[in-house]
Amino acid sequence: VQLQASGGGLVQAGGSLRLSCAASGRTFSSYVMGWFRQAPGKEREFVAAISRSGDSTYYADSVKGRFTISRENAKNTVFLQMNSLKPEDTAVYYCAADRDYYWNNVKFDTDEYEYWGQGTLVTVSS
Repeated sequence: VQLQASGGGLVQAGGSLRLSCAASGRTFSSYVMGWFRQAPGKEREFVAAISRSGDSTYYADSVKGRFTISRENAKNTVFLQMNSLKPEDTAVYYCAADRDYYWNNVKFDTDEYEYWGQGTLVTVSS
């Protein structure tokens, strides 16, 4: 599967952005999807994940209550709605996919994901 992330940009602290990740192919519903981010000089870190069904989600503590992950299997797309953005959210955001047998499983380790998008830059100014 090929992944194309979009929606990044420059926003003031307290603002919102919605990231999208479009996947190629006809088996999107076979994949657990995740969002990760990497700030300058830091390691890539988990942000959010969603199960194949969309019924199960998991968030990093740093974004819980502010970010929402969702997916539309019919449109081969996963979203990350980011509200109440903070300067520390500044990073390149990557979407990732991994085929999974279970319908409601989520994954939050970078090593668990096989496919990665190219990343989209989010910059939050103070």
